[in-house]
Amino acid sequence: MILDRFAISGRVAIVTGAGLGIGRGIAIGLAQAGADVVLAARTVGDLEEVAGHIQDLGRRALVVPTDVTDAVACERLVARTVEEFGRLDILVNNAGGAMPRAAMETSEGFMARTFAFNVTAPLTLTKLAARQMVDTVGHGAVVNISSRSASMTQTMFVAYGAAKAALDRMTRNIAPELAPRVRVNAIDVGGVATRSLEIVLTDDALRRQFVDNTPMGRPGEPEDIACAVLYLVSDASAWVTGKVFEIDGGTEAPAIAVPPPVLSPRRLEGDVGPT
Repeated sequence: MILDRFAISGRVAIVTGAGLGIGRGIAIGLAQAGADVVLAARTVGDLEEVAGHIQDLGRRALVVPTDVTDAVACERLVARTVEEFGRLDILVNNAGGAMPRAAMETSEGFMARTFAFNVTAPLTLTKLAARQMVDTVGHGAVVNISSRSASMTQTMFVAYGAAKAALDRMTRNIAPELAPRVRVNAIDVGGVATRSLEIVLTDDALRRQFVDNTPMGRPGEPEDIACAVLYLVSDASAWVTGKVFEIDGGTEAPAIAVPPPVLSPRRLEGDVGPT
């Protein structure tokens, strides 16, 4: 039966950024499909709440507080997974993000931190996980949660957009190196109803603008992304690797634009301006 190819019963998944929003939805979705899930994020209370939901589904959940920008913490996360479950089948690199910031106010440090969080950390975890997938099971699947900011022109997101574009390219470049044993794909996510979109969804005018500019007429839900992840980590996508899927409600331009500050000439000392 074709639906059997979507089943992931008995498999073990690591989900980063699993305490809230999209990561929470992915973790619970994978558990509903039969996986045991290792939950990684920095806030223990959020992870324990998600773990409770997974255990109520009859699946096992392991909470491992993790700062994914710390390579040692990443090593510990993967090691704890294998110690607890004896295998690793799935990695979802969901942790990431950056606040909007004008290009002229984007420092080298901010850019470096954004790349460390959104590009270097997924690469580190992918290498660690791929090694254990091959050693314990023989194969596995990685999904990188990226953003439509990677391919849309979007003001105030020069660092974030560049980092997510790099994540997409990393996905495409690493996939043939790890094939055929480990498949690596990415999802470019559009506007999803999580805390990061709350300022838009709680303002009537902004929400109306967002909905009007989204062909599907609504924001995404975490479960929309979880369904795509399930496809990419299951045998249903056994012939798919190195691809970037756009899950965005049909948008081809930002549904909401963040206006940047105007770049005006600076007045020199003694300059009194036009008379």
